[in-house]
Amino acid sequence: MTNAPTSTGIYFLTTQHATVGGITNAHTTVAAKTIDIVIPTCIQTIEPDKNGYLPPGTCNALWDYYPSFSAALVFTIIFGLLTLVHLYQALAYRKKFCWVIIMAGIWETMAYLFRTVSTHHQQSSGIYLAFQIFILLAPLWVNAFDYMVLGRMIYCFAHSRQIFGIPAQAIAAAFVTFDFVAFVIQLVGGSIASPMTPAEEQLRAIHIYMGGIGLQQLFIVIFVAFAIGFQLEMRNMNMLEATTTTNSDWRPLLFTLYATLTCITIRIIFRLVELSSGSTGVSNSLITNETYFYVLEAAPMMLAVLGFNIVHPGKVLVGPGSEMPGFFATCMGLFRKGRDRRQLEKLDGSDNEETSNLQP
Repeated sequence: MTNAPTSTGIYFLTTQHATVGGITNAHTTVAAKTIDIVIPTCIQTIEPDKNGYLPPGTCNALWDYYPSFSAALVFTIIFGLLTLVHLYQALAYRKKFCWVIIMAGIWETMAYLFRTVSTHHQQSSGIYLAFQIFILLAPLWVNAFDYMVLGRMIYCFAHSRQIFGIPAQAIAAAFVTFDFVAFVIQLVGGSIASPMTPAEEQLRAIHIYMGGIGLQQLFIVIFVAFAIGFQLEMRNMNMLEATTTTNSDWRPLLFTLYATLTCITIRIIFRLVELSSGSTGVSNSLITNETYFYVLEAAPMMLAVLGFNIVHPGKVLVGPGSEMPGFFATCMGLFRKGRDRRQLEKLDGSDNEETSNLQP
């Protein structure tokens, strides 16, 4: 990993003229008008090397440093292996909801695969954009898995199957929905913030993306309150029952959940600081030094995915109550119960009326 030297390209403005035709009718006459359109233009004065690299600040420069092929390849292999292990564990423990963490691993693997290819094709904005979208959005899959895991822990272990009066299914569904909202916002910002877009549009896209990850962090903070609420309820249950035989397995999984949320938070803080300098970031060492990317982005997300390999939910969520019904299935069940209860009340009312009519 090497820091890239900075260089200033030859940038200037060109003006193009567009003429809008006039209009004449029975009511008015509008003369033709010429509009001047100012377009930022850049002349490439440096020949790209064999991998297509150009120093930051020059025309068509996609990277703010010379990206390492070997580092990208290593993390591609690591995430690929972790994903295969998650696939095996999901099948072995028969946990259907683990498809979410598998998707997280696939997206991380694809991100570093595109990064690996991009290191040798540094003039391809399409490959770079694919890497950028995958790397920016992959952590949201891990986040969604955290939400689903806690919901199932509440359903499996808490006697009331709710925290702060909110059912486990509703907690999981609500936070997954919040995560999807953050996903959409970050997707919009990440897909627009290409190095080849104009500076003003790129800056606007960065602000959109920063808003998305800021929202993601807000949801994490609120979610941690529910996790702490679950932990306190379990502690009270153990004190009342004077036994930990049935509730001893939830702690490692909860601490793993805390650890993954911490990893995601580290990554969010890194992204916020990295993007705070705007679209250029020449003076921001977080952007111009690749080491920070692997220490504060790649490593935390690798540990987050690895954490659920080591403490897999399938090891903990066992026995009665380990399979939580979906939120919509629960709502339909409540609706059917209410409908059946109303029908029974209606039948009881008609029986009482017939009995009263038979009495002399």
